[in-house]
Amino acid sequence: MTNNDEFLKLKKSLLNLNIGDIVTLDIGVIAHGGHFIARHNNQVVFVRHAITGEIANVKITSINSKLAFGDAIEILKSSKDRVKPPCKYSKPGGCGGCDFQHISAEIQQSLKKIIIQDQFKRIAKIDINPDVISVEPFTGLHWRSRLDLAISNNGKTGLYSHKSDAVIEIDECLIAVEKINKSEVFNKWWNGEDRLSMSVSSENELNVNRSGKTILGLDELKEVVEENTYIISPKSFWQSHIKAPSLLVQKVIKYADIKLGDRVCDLYGGAGLFTAPIAGLIGETGEIHLIERDNNCIRDAKKIFQNKKNIIIHHGKVEQKLSKIKNIGIIILDPPRNGAGRQVIKQIIDKKPKSIVYVSCDPTSLARDTKILIDNNYTLSNVLGLDLFPMTHHIECIASFIKKKNN
Repeated sequence: MTNNDEFLKLKKSLLNLNIGDIVTLDIGVIAHGGHFIARHNNQVVFVRHAITGEIANVKITSINSKLAFGDAIEILKSSKDRVKPPCKYSKPGGCGGCDFQHISAEIQQSLKKIIIQDQFKRIAKIDINPDVISVEPFTGLHWRSRLDLAISNNGKTGLYSHKSDAVIEIDECLIAVEKINKSEVFNKWWNGEDRLSMSVSSENELNVNRSGKTILGLDELKEVVEENTYIISPKSFWQSHIKAPSLLVQKVIKYADIKLGDRVCDLYGGAGLFTAPIAGLIGETGEIHLIERDNNCIRDAKKIFQNKKNIIIHHGKVEQKLSKIKNIGIIILDPPRNGAGRQVIKQIIDKKPKSIVYVSCDPTSLARDTKILIDNNYTLSNVLGLDLFPMTHHIECIASFIKKKNN
């Protein structure tokens, strides 16, 4: 073996980590996905349960061709922003949900702002300075009105560990609303592996669903948002934060600047959270088109709006239905986490709406779609972060766009 071969072998051994290795790392900046960036001999390691500026012993949990992932299992130098997690299940190897419980509430929001700014600078190629606002309850606990529970091999309720099929048995979830925690679900033994879906309405009504059937509580839930009432199936999509529907409606209506007689599209409209208040603003001379592909949401929307002549409901994919709608002045969209994507954004641009309001639960897909819009004669007028997922790295955003007048 030549000296060069020995050097290359040594270099490879220094760069490569193995699952289960424990290494001491300086914790760097936050990255999309809630991990903090660290380096080990020039190899990037994404670390959970840490904070920028800390020094930690990190256990490597997974590796791909270029990146390693790990959990901070021992903090050698602690950040002043570190707090004791309120939940006993929030720890390395514990519940995979609340990855920010060890960070103070104020700093959680600062980190989420950094994530938004980083994604827009990296992907959309623009600098932004968004506000990130907190939402009641300000403790970050008891806000979640929808909760899916796994069943362990012991027949106990639980939540999955991070990126794992392992079920962490729990007897409460501190971010869930009180109605969920006070139910009998956590005290029962459950047969089989089918998950439990729990929902609590704004009116404190409970539904527990398993395998598509209600096993506890009401078959339909009453949600009251501002001046509108929605009777929905627990299987339909609804915002998980108990305060989210009202706050989102307020902000969307503000940014959309809807007038009497406007023609509006509500894309990925669900059961009609935004459609209901918009219908009242546009009046009988206006028109709103709701597009949704989910069968449960469509059934609910048709019942909710059965007597509304200015609401047209389209059942199907947005990319298949939007092209058939003419003369639209305002478009609202609230797509899934992966965003609307190039095909839908191009269709939106072809409609030449005067304004667009985009609700997103992922800054990366929002930044990607923003780049397409600003490259096609739209100006980004507002970006707002809403902390609808406290104790986690997730963040909801609302972005508004205005068509340039000279195009």
